Amino acid sequence: MSRGPGPRPRSGTAGRSTAPGPAGTSAVSPFALALDGIRLATTRPELRLEEVPAPTRLAPQAVALSGEVVPSHLTEDDDAIATGRFVLLHDPDCPEPWEGPWRIVSYAKAEMEPEVGHDPLAGQAGWSWLTDALEAADLTWAAPAGTVTCVTSESFGALEDRPPTVELELRASWTPVLTPGREAEETAAHLGAWGDLLCTLAGLPPLPEGVVAITGLRR
Repeated sequence: MSRGPGPRPRSGTAGRSTAPGPAGTSAVSPFALALDGIRLATTRPELRLEEVPAPTRLAPQAVALSGEVVPSHLTEDDDAIATGRFVLLHDPDCPEPWEGPWRIVSYAKAEMEPEVGHDPLAGQAGWSWLTDALEAADLTWAAPAGTVTCVTSESFGALEDRPPTVELELRASWTPVLTPGREAEETAAHLGAWGDLLCTLAGLPPLPEGVVAITGLRR
């Protein structure tokens, strides 16, 4: 299990559901609480999140978001400088590779400076941006896995005037260790950490201390 230096501050196969509680009462299911956390999470204004169809074969319950970083969040016409996807899976049977009932599967991609394509440590740096974001949020996680790919594209012939481009792509999954009853807050924190990763890939500076982020989820 990995531990960073607890949390900070649409839908797949299930909505809000209840389970029998003590003395015949009903309690909100853990996945419903996590879903609330994702839908109420706060993110940087440059990060636009939108709920998308979730995978149906990976787990009994799932929710997926697409994300894009747009430098000028005041206009809808700007191009995204980083894109990605965040998927939260829940299986009460705790699949063995997960080491728990939850799993986050994520993807993030952004164009980088040309010199990054020649840096042998680019992959290690990309992975550290993820773990640093989780640690900064004081989160607990387990069974991390992933790949970092750096792709350099050069143009020739009639296209030789085009400058070289470099894209860094990070595919990662990890098991969030969530406290029963605090699934909403802690899931929101994992989403926030992933959003910070995407903004780091985009080259955005950290938010100044005291600046409050606003919600970025669009239905």
